[in-house]
Amino acid sequence: MMLGITEVRSLLDRYSIIPSRSLGQNFVIDPNIIRKIIRLAELQSEDQVLEIGPGIGALTCGLEEAKRVIAIEFDRYLLPPLKETLQGAEMLEKTEILHADAMEIKWDEFFSTRPGTWKMISNLPYNISSTLLLNILDHAPQVTDLLVMVQREVGERFAAGPGTASYGIPSVKAQYWSEVSIVGNVPPKVFFPAPNVDSVMLKFSRRLDPEKVDLELMWRLLKIGFGQRRKMLRKSLKGYIGIAEFNSAGLDPKSRPQDLTVNDWVSLAIAAENGEHSEN
Repeated sequence: MMLGITEVRSLLDRYSIIPSRSLGQNFVIDPNIIRKIIRLAELQSEDQVLEIGPGIGALTCGLEEAKRVIAIEFDRYLLPPLKETLQGAEMLEKTEILHADAMEIKWDEFFSTRPGTWKMISNLPYNISSTLLLNILDHAPQVTDLLVMVQREVGERFAAGPGTASYGIPSVKAQYWSEVSIVGNVPPKVFFPAPNVDSVMLKFSRRLDPEKVDLELMWRLLKIGFGQRRKMLRKSLKGYIGIAEFNSAGLDPKSRPQDLTVNDWVSLAIAAENGEHSEN
């Protein structure tokens, strides 16, 4: 069962639901996009799927090959049409519907009672996508693969490489944890209501063994460095990193934050942890 514009409008009308702009509600109305997402996610019969922001279930219905689905929906008014959709698609038995704010979930506790590895497949609300993705990457190692639809600008930031205008903290954090790539474009017309921006499909494949580093220190250096991205790092990081640490990391003190690769940031954090924070 796939939902097109007719089915979506009918559900919304029957339940007197007006999509909320403040909640970032843009419902998928193109079955072809759903099929493409499922194909790119390489969904298998033993997969467990986490979906955040299922709305009225257009994407959820496409997860029929999964062994188990957890759908987390914040808007309580969407729960009845979501259940109706899943009932019609014979998906209700394998889907756990949670009425919760995904931004407030403690992921270690969440997965303590939900063992195994998970794939996250979601059409994310624009207003929470960046922060939520970083939370998942930081705190939910059980989620090994993610395929999400996000605003193009957000996708470009996560997938950006060094030296580009979009490269920043989200790029470094995401690419420390995973391989990140944009795998498809999504035009506004596939949503109802149509947003004013283009979207992309963003794919994350978690690294099995990221290099060990003091992450709290590394994130602090990122925040300081990119907070003054026009400055040379020897100036913005003064007090944390000295010439000796730059030399130890094999980096030019005159570099700016956007010049450093993810591995460079790891090396710099390790040098800072092991060094004496000598003066520049």
